[in-house]
Amino acid sequence: MAESKFRTTELSDPRFEMDGLRFITVKTDNLKGRGDICVWVPEGDHQDLPIVTLLHGVYGSAWIWAMMGAAHITTKRLIDEGKIAPCVLAMPSDGLWGDGSAYNDHDGFSFEKWIAEDVPQAVRENIPQVSDESKLFISGLSMGGFGALRIGAKYGHQYTGVTGHSSITEIEQMKIFVEEPVDFYRQADRENEDVFTAVINHKDTLPPFRFDCGETDELIEYNRKLHADLEAAGIPHEYEEFKGGHQWEYWQEHLADTLVFFNRIDVPVE
Repeated sequence: MAESKFRTTELSDPRFEMDGLRFITVKTDNLKGRGDICVWVPEGDHQDLPIVTLLHGVYGSAWIWAMMGAAHITTKRLIDEGKIAPCVLAMPSDGLWGDGSAYNDHDGFSFEKWIAEDVPQAVRENIPQVSDESKLFISGLSMGGFGALRIGAKYGHQYTGVTGHSSITEIEQMKIFVEEPVDFYRQADRENEDVFTAVINHKDTLPPFRFDCGETDELIEYNRKLHADLEAAGIPHEYEEFKGGHQWEYWQEHLADTLVFFNRIDVPVE
């Protein structure tokens, strides 16, 4: 067995796992400590399964996409209905900095590299159904949408598809949700504060890119502006609006759009 990237790894005992959910905890220099990942693995004899990383919003952690968003239930249903091919879900914490890290860097902690580098590696090391050949996808909601769209653009060489739901599009919008001063989130490079800048800076390697937002969401105008800016810049993307606000009922429903979008990229219709 190859040497692990991580100093320590804890993996949940299969005897006590439920509904295909399991937990991985690894120690990584990027977090200067430990990070948690909730993983869902479909039933069956699979190999080289794609990995769909789902990033949570403010206040949440590794458990919330499953226990509030029913992500594994939606994914299993779509697989059973033949609408998507089997895949593994990786649902990490954001590093648990303040009300939310914005999946960015703070005080020597690299929450971005935790997501882009450590999470895929931890899943590959501990889940036999995936491998170095597994394709990577990334999505998220709200703050997690900001992380997914920005990191997906910056690391386009490794992601096959990128989506966001009800996404924060610029770091300034964090002040809507968190008590930490927005100055704490400032970054040296504009592409780490603004999804549009990240996309423009990495447009030549941008994966298929999709985002949506609810019509009554407090972030709707920011998402519309991102859509308009991308259109004006000639950047291919998909954008949709649906009924609903900034709430779990919306994300529970529209995660399916992300999974179908990813499947369309991975398994093109002939």
